[in-house]
Amino acid sequence: MWVDEFLQYIRYEKNYSAHTVLAYRRDLIGFFDYLQYLFQINHPDNVTTDMIRSWMITLMEDGLTPRTINRKLSCLKSYWRYLIRKDLVSANPVKRVPSPKTNKVLPVFLKEEEMTDILNLKGRKDLPFETVRDRLIIELFYQTGMRLSELIGLKDEDVDTGTGLLKVTGKRDKQRLIPFGSSLGNVISNYLCERQVAITGKPDRFLVRPDGSPLYPQLVYRIVRNKLTQVATLSKNSPHVLRHTFATTLLNEGAELNAVKELLGHSSLSATEVYTHTTFEELKKVYKQAHPRA
Repeated sequence: MWVDEFLQYIRYEKNYSAHTVLAYRRDLIGFFDYLQYLFQINHPDNVTTDMIRSWMITLMEDGLTPRTINRKLSCLKSYWRYLIRKDLVSANPVKRVPSPKTNKVLPVFLKEEEMTDILNLKGRKDLPFETVRDRLIIELFYQTGMRLSELIGLKDEDVDTGTGLLKVTGKRDKQRLIPFGSSLGNVISNYLCERQVAITGKPDRFLVRPDGSPLYPQLVYRIVRNKLTQVATLSKNSPHVLRHTFATTLLNEGAELNAVKELLGHSSLSATEVYTHTTFEELKKVYKQAHPRA
C-alpha cells in the first residue's frame, strides 16, 4: 500500500521529525489492519469515505479524544495527497470526511512564584552533577521556550554565552536563534564546569548523562515531572508546561505577539494566539479577586 514509500517521503523530502514519522506509521498500520479485518481491503483505491467514517466511530467508541482522532485523520489526508500526487490512486476518500470538533484547551502554565520555588536551591553548594544539569534543563525550558527535541539536540557549538544566543533546530529542521540573559548564562557556565569535572572528553551533545551519553525524551520528562510536582498541582507536568509558561510570561509582561511567535518557532501566528486567551483568563481571575463589584 506504499506506506514505506510515503514515510520516506515525509521524512526526507518534507523533513518531518522521526517522532512524527513513527506516529504516522502506527496510525496507517492500525487503519489498514482495521480495513483488512472488516472489509478485506488490500488496495487504497478500494477505500471509501464510509469506511473511514466507520473507523473513526470505532476510535470514538474506544475512548480516543477528538484531538487524537484528528491527528490520525491528518495522517490519512497526508497519505492520500501523496498517493494522488504519485498517480497511485484515482480518488481521495478522505476529502469529504469531516474532522471531529474539539474543545479548545488553554495551555497549562506556572505562576512566577511557583517557578521561583522550583528554581530555588537555597544557596546550596557542591551539588551533584545531575542536580546541576536538571536545574539547567528547567531554566532552559523556562527562559527560552524551546521544545523537548530542541533541548535534547543541543550541541556545545549551539550555545554562546558570550553573545547570549542559543541556536536550536526545530520542526522540519528549521533553525532559529533564541537570546538569553546573564542569569541563564551563569547557570550554563556552572553546568559546563561541573560537566568538565564529571565527564572525560567532550561529549557529542551539550546536555548529557553522567556517562557522557545524550539525554532521551523519557528521562527529560521524568526530570521535569519530578521538579514540577514538588511545588505545583497541575493537570500536566510535562516540558511543554514550561514552554507555555515562557510564552505566557512574555505576553503578560507586554511582549508583542509576533515576537513571541518567532521565539517559539511557530510557523503560524494562530498557534501563538492561544496564549492570548490564557493571559485573558488570568486577567479575569485577577479582576474577580480584586474588584469589589466583580
